[in-house]
Amino acid sequence: MASTINFTRINNDVNGNPRYVCHFLNLVKDSDFKFGTRDMSDSEAIRYIHNMSKTEYGYKLALKRAKTIGGRKYHTKSYGGGIVFQSYNIADLEKSILELTK
Repeated sequence: MASTINFTRINNDVNGNPRYVCHFLNLVKDSDFKFGTRDMSDSEAIRYIHNMSKTEYGYKLALKRAKTIGGRKYHTKSYGGGIVFQSYNIADLEKSILELTK
């Protein structure tokens, strides 16, 4: 694989399924933050209209991508910027994340 994602094991959900957290930067690309100088792209327009910082924009974009494969926002202070996944197979989850960020 081109890169590896560091997952942190957290407590199981209420049904006993294993959960893992990764940082949101694993779900964004460098090109997501590069905006054109002449014509404003859709993502740049959204960012300026809503007055978002690059970090806030990146987190919202990562969360949107994560939701397509079952990810959710991780709501604790112990792991800021985390996205949680319920998974029995971390290798497939990592493969899915890397496919999203191609």
